[in-house]
Amino acid sequence: MNDQPVTPVEPSFRDSVDIMFNRAVALMDLSPGLEEKIRVCNATYTVRFGVRLRGRIVTFTGYRSVHSEHMEPVKGGIRYAPNVHQDEVEALAALMTYKCALVEVPYGGSKGGLRIDPREWEEHELELITRRFAYELAKRDLINPAQNVPAPDMGTGEREMAWIADQYRRMNTTDINASACVTGKPLNSGGIAGRVEATGRGVQFALREFFRHPEDVAKANLSGSLEGKRVIVQGLGNVGYHAAKFLSEEDGCRITGVIERDGALLSGDGIDIEALKQWIGKHGTIKGFPSARMVEDGASVLEAECDILIPAALEGVIHLGNAERIKAPLIIEAANGPITAGGDEVLRGKGTVIIPDMYANAGGVTVSYFEWVKNLSHIRFGRMQRRAEETEHHLIVEELERLSADKGLGWTLSPDFKSRYLKGADELALVRSGLDDTMRTAYQAMREVWWSRDDVHDLRTAAYLVAIGRVAASYRAKGL
Repeated sequence: MNDQPVTPVEPSFRDSVDIMFNRAVALMDLSPGLEEKIRVCNATYTVRFGVRLRGRIVTFTGYRSVHSEHMEPVKGGIRYAPNVHQDEVEALAALMTYKCALVEVPYGGSKGGLRIDPREWEEHELELITRRFAYELAKRDLINPAQNVPAPDMGTGEREMAWIADQYRRMNTTDINASACVTGKPLNSGGIAGRVEATGRGVQFALREFFRHPEDVAKANLSGSLEGKRVIVQGLGNVGYHAAKFLSEEDGCRITGVIERDGALLSGDGIDIEALKQWIGKHGTIKGFPSARMVEDGASVLEAECDILIPAALEGVIHLGNAERIKAPLIIEAANGPITAGGDEVLRGKGTVIIPDMYANAGGVTVSYFEWVKNLSHIRFGRMQRRAEETEHHLIVEELERLSADKGLGWTLSPDFKSRYLKGADELALVRSGLDDTMRTAYQAMREVWWSRDDVHDLRTAAYLVAIGRVAASYRAKGL
C-alpha cells in the first residue's frame, strides 16, 4: 500500500477560469444549454505566416480567439510572448467577455496572441511582423471596427496598435471608421488621452471604491483609508507602474516592495516609483537602485508583510505552492489570472480578500471603449462643451464677486478654487471621470451580491454572477 501523500494538481489557467465559472453558475438558475453556450469559446483562429527577415524566411504562429458574440464588436488585446498558446488565449478571451459584461461596455470577449519574444527583434522587423499578422487577421474580419477590435496587451503598446491601424486602412481605403479598428493607439493616430495609464488608474479607482465601504475593509482585517497602507507591486510594467505611482503620489500609500523579473526591492520607508522607473530605463535592471534592499529571489517577496498586494504581471504567480505563505490581507489582481484556482481556494480559506481581475484591471477596456466611441464620432471629447462650461463658470464667479462687493461682505474666492472651477473639462478629465464612474458602479454591483447572498463568500464569485447574468440576459434577448 502506498502511503505517500498525493501532491495536489495545479489547474491550468484555462482550467482555473472554467473552475471559477462553474463555481458561479452552480449558484444560478441557467438551463444547461445556455450555461454551455456562455462557457465555451465560439471560435479560435490559428495562423502561421512567414516573414523574410535577416536573409531568411521566419515562420510565426499567432492566434485570435472569439469567446462570445452576445454583443459585437468583440474586444480584447493582442499579446506578444514566446510562450503564448491556444488555451491561454481562449481563457483570456473568456475573461474579456465577463469583464466587459461586469463593467457594462457593449462588447463580447476576444483575445489575440503572437508567439514571439519582441526583445529579439529590431523595431523595423517588429513592424514587418506586426503588419503581416494584422493582414492575416483583417482579411478574415478578425480586425474590424464593427466586428473585432484589438488593443494592447503584454508585449505590445501604442506603437504596435498604430501599425495595425495603418495596415487596416491600407486594406480598407473607403472605411470612414477605420481608426476604430483597434484601440490603444497614440494620440496623433486617433488615440485618446488617458489610455496608457488606464488600467493602472482603474486599479487605483477600484481600491478607492473598496475603501469607501468600511465593512468591506473590515473583512480584510484592515481599517481607515488608503493613506499609509503598505503596498507590494509585482511587475513594474505599464499597469504596475501607473498603479504604484498614483497610489503613492495621490493616495498616500507606501510602496514597500517592487518585484521584477531580475529580483525585488524592499523598503519600509517606501520606494520612489518615478525614480525607480527612471533607473530601470537607464540601467535595464532594478539592481543597484539606492534606498532599497535588493532581494535576489523576487518571488519570495510576494510573501512579505504588507497591507495590499498587487500582482500586475503574469498569470499564475500565486498558486498552491505559495498561497498559504501569502501574508497580505488584501490582494487586487491587476494582471489577468495571477491567482490560480487552487491558490484562490487556499486564500479564501485564510480569509484573504481578493479584488478579482475581471473587475480590477477593467480600466483598459473601459477607456478603450471611450476611444472606440471617439473614433466613431470623429470628434474628441470636450471639444463642443469645454469652453461653454468655462463661460458659465465665469458668469457664476463674477456674480458672486459682484454681490460680495455690492453688499460689502469683504470675502473673496481663493485663487486655487477659482483656477480649478473655471477650467472646463478636457478630454483627459472626462476620460478619468468616466473611468471612475465605471469602476464605482461595477464594484457596487459586485458588493451588493457579496453582501446580500448567504451563498456568496467572495468578490470573485460575485463578479462572475453579475457578469454571467448579464451575458445570459443578452442571449435571451436574442431568442436563445
